[in-house]
Amino acid sequence: MNLSIRPRRLRASKALRAMVRENRLDRADLIYPLFVCSGSGVKDPVESMPGVFRYSVDQLPSVLDAVVDRGIPAVILFGIPACKDAVGSGAYAEDGIVQQAARFIKADYPALLVIGDVCLCEYTDHGHCGLVEGDVIVNDASVELLAETAVSQARAGIDIVAPSDMMDGRVGRIRQALDEHGFQHVAIMSYAAKYASGFYGPFRDAAGSAPSYGDRKTYQMDPANGNEALREVRSDVAEGADLIVVKPAMAFGDVMWRTRQETLLPVVAYNVSGEYSMVKAAAAQGWIDERKIVMETLVGMKRAGADMIITYHALDVACWLDDAE
Repeated sequence: MNLSIRPRRLRASKALRAMVRENRLDRADLIYPLFVCSGSGVKDPVESMPGVFRYSVDQLPSVLDAVVDRGIPAVILFGIPACKDAVGSGAYAEDGIVQQAARFIKADYPALLVIGDVCLCEYTDHGHCGLVEGDVIVNDASVELLAETAVSQARAGIDIVAPSDMMDGRVGRIRQALDEHGFQHVAIMSYAAKYASGFYGPFRDAAGSAPSYGDRKTYQMDPANGNEALREVRSDVAEGADLIVVKPAMAFGDVMWRTRQETLLPVVAYNVSGEYSMVKAAAAQGWIDERKIVMETLVGMKRAGADMIITYHALDVACWLDDAE
């Protein structure tokens, strides 16, 4: 045994451990997801996601004040319309729920960065992310509606559009549409590596977006594949994406790492609803230390290559970071 090599020397005190720490979690890394619904006076708890609510626009200050006070720089909006139809018209309506929320936030919280989810699943009566003909999810016609959605969100003041649909060619078409309408400054945060995962269940409860038939395996990726994710990343980078999302995060750290090696663009981890709810459920039973598990999980995403993290834990994490300081 060679005792001239003693790695424990650098673990000897809290100050020394902090000095040699390789990865750090910061408030600036956090993006908080918000579910926005029609109506007024609505703050409706999501039963499968403890601590998460659906908010009508007039109730957004109850959460946005906390977001701003805790130093979280960005929110991502998911809309729950009053009515759904086969073509998801609520997604690209000028008075759509995300558009209303964006205008409200930009008027009352101008410093907050607002990201808009661009997809049709929350707005279609069939729950799929694109138009349906027979039992086929139609790609190119769906892409046109996604581009229209992105432009309508940009008009409402959205800073970043985030296509999460996984249709082929949508990033290039969205970039073209934004540029044609004078929104060259609006960035695209592409869900490039998005898997057909079992971790999305609570989100689909919250947004009412579960497919009414079939599944999403013809457009979201097989969890067994890694090389395919890099193909998607390369395609979206070439089409003009500004940020790249890997979703889910916990089971796909290898994909996040490979994505980080593939591109110099910012990489965003989505710590998804099922990951959140599992931690909350185990913590409620007293089986785990919620704070330790969450902080360890999120710093693991940073270690895997994430620059930013979309997480429902963001409000708690911001408080825990205060305590750590």
